[in-house]
Amino acid sequence: MEKKKIVVSGIRPTGNIHLGNYFGAIRNFVRMQDEYQCYFFIADYHSLTTHPHPEHLRQNVKQILATYVACGMDPEKVAIYVQSDLPETAELYLILNMNVYLGELMRCTSFKEKAKQYWGQLRKELVEDLSSGEGQEEKAGKAEKEGNKAHVSAGLLTYPTLMAADILIHKADFVPVGKDQEQHLEMTRAFAHRFNSVYGVDCFGQPQAFNFGENLIKIPGLDGSGKMGKSESGNNAIFLTDEDAVIRKKIMRATTDSGPVEMNQQKPEAIANLFQLVRVLCGEEAFREFDAAYNRCDIRYGDMKKQLAEDTIKFVSPFRARIGEILSDDAFLEKIRRQGQEKARESAVRTVREVRGIIGF
Repeated sequence: MEKKKIVVSGIRPTGNIHLGNYFGAIRNFVRMQDEYQCYFFIADYHSLTTHPHPEHLRQNVKQILATYVACGMDPEKVAIYVQSDLPETAELYLILNMNVYLGELMRCTSFKEKAKQYWGQLRKELVEDLSSGEGQEEKAGKAEKEGNKAHVSAGLLTYPTLMAADILIHKADFVPVGKDQEQHLEMTRAFAHRFNSVYGVDCFGQPQAFNFGENLIKIPGLDGSGKMGKSESGNNAIFLTDEDAVIRKKIMRATTDSGPVEMNQQKPEAIANLFQLVRVLCGEEAFREFDAAYNRCDIRYGDMKKQLAEDTIKFVSPFRARIGEILSDDAFLEKIRRQGQEKARESAVRTVREVRGIIGF
C-alpha cells in the first residue's frame, strides 16, 4: 500500500473562524483527511508575538478545536493538536535557528513591515520629545501610564524559523498556504536544504505549497474591498458563531453604491464582492437573477442583501449550534486535544531523535 503524503497546516488562535477561513481552508482540509496524512495544529506559540491574555489564549484554543470538529474534521483520521503540546517543536526551532542567518530573517516581508511601523513610531516620539522638552524621568512616567507600545520582538524576527519547525517536524510533503505565507514556505525549504548540506545528510525534504485549484474559493469582506478578515469592528466578516440578528445587521450594512447607470456596465469592486458572496451562499440561480437585474439597471440591493442574509443564516446556524455543543463538553475537548497530541508526538519524537543523532547529541 502506497504511503500517504503528509500535509501540515496551522492556524493562530486569534478568535472565531469566519466564512473566509471556512471556504478558503477548513472545508478543503476536511476533504483532504481521507487522502492524506494530515497534521492540523493550533499555533499558540505563534500567537505570543501579540501577547494575548492567558484567559483569551485558552478560550481561543478551545474555540478553534471545537470549530475544527464542528466543520467536519475527524480526530480519528487527522491529528488535531495544540502547538505548545509538542515540546519537540521548540527544540527543533532552536536547532534550526543555529543555521539561520540574521540577514535573511530581516529581509522577510512581514518582519520588515512590522519594523517599519516600529521605527516610524520611534521617530515620531523622538520628534515629540524634542519639541516638548520632556526629561527622561517625565518620559518614563508617561510610558508607564500609557502601557506597552508597538515593539519588534525576537519572536517576530524568528517567526519563519518556528514555522519551518512546525512543517519539518512532520517532514511534510505539502503545506496549504495563502499568498502572504509563500515567502515563509520558501524559507522553510532553504532551512531544510541548509541543514542537509551542513551535516551531509538527506534528513528533510522540500515541502511544496498545496494548490486547491478549482476547490479554492476566495471570500471577500463586507467592507467593499480585499478579503474577509478579523477587522477591529468585526463588521467585515461573518463568523461561524454569529447570531442570526448579527448576520442580518452586518450584511444589510455591507458596502454598495447607488446602482448602475448604464446597461451591462462593469461592477465596481465592492459590488462584485457582494455578488461573489451571493454566488457562494445563495447559489448560481440566485446569482444569475440578481446579475440580470444589475445588467438591466433594475437591481434592488436591499432585496439582494435580504436574501443573502437569510441564506447565510441557513448556512451558519448548524455550525454555530454544533460549536456550542462541543464547547460545553470540556471532557470531549480534552479527549480530542490529547488524542491529537499523541499522534503528533509520535511523528515529532521520531524526527527530533533523528536530528539529535545527526548533530551528535
